Amino acid sequence: MQTRLVEYFLALHRERHFARAAASCNVSQPTLSAGIATLEAQLGKRLIVRDRKYAGLTPEGEAILPWARQLVAAADALEQAVGTTQGPLKGELRLGAIPASMPATGFLVEAIRTRFPELNVQVRALTSRQIERELAAFELDAGITYLDFEPPAHALAVPLYSERSRLVSAKDGIAVPEQPDWSDLAALPLCLLHQGMQNRRILDARLAALGLALRPIVTADSYIALLAIVRQGHLCSIMPDNHALLLQGLDWARITQLPETDEANRIGVIVSDRTPMSPLAQSVLGVARDLLLPKGYQLT
Repeated sequence: MQTRLVEYFLALHRERHFARAAASCNVSQPTLSAGIATLEAQLGKRLIVRDRKYAGLTPEGEAILPWARQLVAAADALEQAVGTTQGPLKGELRLGAIPASMPATGFLVEAIRTRFPELNVQVRALTSRQIERELAAFELDAGITYLDFEPPAHALAVPLYSERSRLVSAKDGIAVPEQPDWSDLAALPLCLLHQGMQNRRILDARLAALGLALRPIVTADSYIALLAIVRQGHLCSIMPDNHALLLQGLDWARITQLPETDEANRIGVIVSDRTPMSPLAQSVLGVARDLLLPKGYQLT
């Protein structure tokens, strides 16, 4: 059985469209379709439900899915292991990062590229739950996510820094207290991440412990969207301090410190706790352990 045929099968399941799956594999659609048909013939079972277009997996296709993912991941790791004996680590590192970590992600990627200059890095903005699922499904090599609140299962972690919250508003916009207490936030017009994002769930949990609840007027899944809304001057937002660092020097932005809570939000690099560990996962952990983030980041 050729691993390439299994890659076609996985690509079709991921893209749910023959043309897109073929493009992701850099082959023509007839080549992909023929490859999957060959795989089905080798296994003696139909794997794909076809009704003029992709309509899902058969029960047999669902049954082999986790094994197909593991087979392709093992084949990739095998090639990387052989390659590392002959020279620098090469290939593509797939990194998932929660939106809250994006400013720090740049430092990690730079450190990876410095140590492994022939390695390509693919960064995707994902929720913490997506990162955990895709690591388990061999679709990511590593992730950057929260470590303590809803801790990821079956993962090895290296803490990078601890996150604090800041109130962000427009200088010419609504009035905010100079030294706000958490209870003051309930009276402010807010735009926040939606509750599918872990940063928001952590914020809600921290405030619930204080007997408080926030009711934002607008929710989004992007800090860029929140900043664009805040800049209009009618709403304010609560963001991680590393995002606030990016706003320093902008004439419209006002950053207000919020009271510290008893618990810091640690963010770090995670990889799946598997043996043997792939060379890519090992490389990310090694870089993360040695990474020194600049002033403004702290680890509690």
